[in-house]
Amino acid sequence: QVQLVESGGGLVQPGGSLRLSCAASGSIFSSLALGWYRQAPGKQREWVAGITSGGSTNYADSVKGRFTISRDNAKNTVYLQIDSLKPEDTAAYSCKANLGFQVYWGQGTQVTVSS
Repeated sequence: QVQLVESGGGLVQPGGSLRLSCAASGSIFSSLALGWYRQAPGKQREWVAGITSGGSTNYADSVKGRFTISRDNAKNTVYLQIDSLKPEDTAAYSCKANLGFQVYWGQGTQVTVSS
């Protein structure tokens, strides 16, 4: 069983930056494929970034160049660095972990971009 806890969200002005964290329990973190998703009010949840157990990364076209996903296996944590924030980035951000066919989700952290 893997438990995921996100943190780092908040209210930020357009153009600002945030670093979201997702801490995982358990001893299998290094084997997990990890991803960040977001869901804006009234919209479907969308995938924004992923990182494999080997460290390969992928991004949604809408966030390329502004979002950076990384992982620290020693700290059982995956990060999402978000730069040049835009109002349309406002959403609840959640992390997801995959181990084979097993899927785990965190509760999410809210990011609000507003002046």
